[in-house]
Amino acid sequence: MFKFENEQKIFDICGVKIGGQPGELPTVMVGSIFYHKHKIVENEKTGEFDKGKAEELLKKEEELVDKTGNPRIVDVCASYPEAFQKFIDFIANTIDGPFIIDGATENVRIAGAKYVEEVGLANRVIYNSITPHIKEEEITALKESKIKSAILLTLNTKKPTILGRLEALEELLKIAGEIGIEKPLVDTTVLDIPDPGPVSKAIYRVKEKYGLPAGAGIHNAVDRWRERTKLDSYKYALASSVANVTSIIMGADFILYGPIENAPEAYFAVSLADAYVSYSMGQEYRLRPLTQNHPIFKIFRK
Repeated sequence: MFKFENEQKIFDICGVKIGGQPGELPTVMVGSIFYHKHKIVENEKTGEFDKGKAEELLKKEEELVDKTGNPRIVDVCASYPEAFQKFIDFIANTIDGPFIIDGATENVRIAGAKYVEEVGLANRVIYNSITPHIKEEEITALKESKIKSAILLTLNTKKPTILGRLEALEELLKIAGEIGIEKPLVDTTVLDIPDPGPVSKAIYRVKEKYGLPAGAGIHNAVDRWRERTKLDSYKYALASSVANVTSIIMGADFILYGPIENAPEAYFAVSLADAYVSYSMGQEYRLRPLTQNHPIFKIFRK
């Protein structure tokens, strides 16, 4: 294990703390709900969905949060503005703490940003995401929304390398500063099937240089692999666990683990990795967790 020389920022987003040195805080878990073709969604355009099943999924995840100590931030997805409002209302009234608004298109994201400002939810929201290709209309909407936290997606298709991701981040930090984002979270961006390695090293480099909370949706690499080779469910779960743990060993502060249905496997693997990291940091650096609700104190209990 290692300790970063630069100061590591810790952001408190509506009660969820994220960032810091390895071993100080549990990895924050981000699972997606109402995503494209999610079976609980009955009508993607109007936002009709099975509330009972949605509540059941959120309740099961909440139980895993209590069991492992890993906090959650729910990723609320939508493809249409009308549906987005219904999804946002449901999540805001069903869970405590922060949530992500994750629109499939620029127009949907703008509608979501405007809506959370209108209904007074901006302080609970993380915007997903600001990319180097963001347009002025979306920048303006974000400025007006009063949203103070956003995911910065280090997308660099012309230079899909670790260095390319860091170059994209320089531009993103300027844009975020212009908008007024006070709590940026850096997503080091999966672009290809073997990317968990470069993505994880990019997380390390981001924290090393900027001290910002960093993570990624590493499951995307495994999903693309599965689509090509038809991985069975057992191998898929193993591959996802390996990918997630690789990033945590390199310092990840949050994991976008994919569909909320994947929570049991994701929380188990991530909490175990957190415990191993914390134990090592305590031995080598005398660095203790900043919370008693850390996996090191929970997952080895009977």
